Amino acid sequence: MKPTLIYYVAASLDGYIARPDGRVDWLEAIQTPGDDHGYHAFYDGIDALMMGRMTFDALMDCEGPWPYPNKPCLVLTRYPHQHLPPGVSMRHCTPSEALTELAALGHQRIWLVGGGSLAGNCFAAGLLDELVVSLEPYLLGAGIPMFSSGLERSLRLHEQRSFSSGVVQLHYQVLPENPADVVL
Repeated sequence: MKPTLIYYVAASLDGYIARPDGRVDWLEAIQTPGDDHGYHAFYDGIDALMMGRMTFDALMDCEGPWPYPNKPCLVLTRYPHQHLPPGVSMRHCTPSEALTELAALGHQRIWLVGGGSLAGNCFAAGLLDELVVSLEPYLLGAGIPMFSSGLERSLRLHEQRSFSSGVVQLHYQVLPENPADVVL
């Protein structure tokens, strides 16, 4: 059975997930204490994580413990890192091969963590099943886009939520390229 790949991401209102240099410091300035925008419920509902090397390196540069405990994480990279947090592995493989590996280990709900480039590659390969984007009330003006590909695809709104912080969370199902394949 094919696992479900979910791109759960925070983005500025103008569609960027990070500043041009990769920093996400702007997210800290707009966080509201006591409101996780459904993050913990989402995290409890996934089995594993998949991310690219740039996202991994950015997380390793942050102070504090590994932010994704108790979940296996597969990092796609050409250049493995020697010192990995518990539960993290690295592979040089395609996103499709990574999903097959995670599914073989029994993981069915996979979080695609950060990385517009990897998200664009997964989207282009038809691997992305769901998109949960928390639109932050902030304009960056430039930066790393949510997707690095210019492909088009229809989405079906599954759920929308708004929070007192001004965040609007949109949960979409990515529709197949062939409209005849849509399950209603």
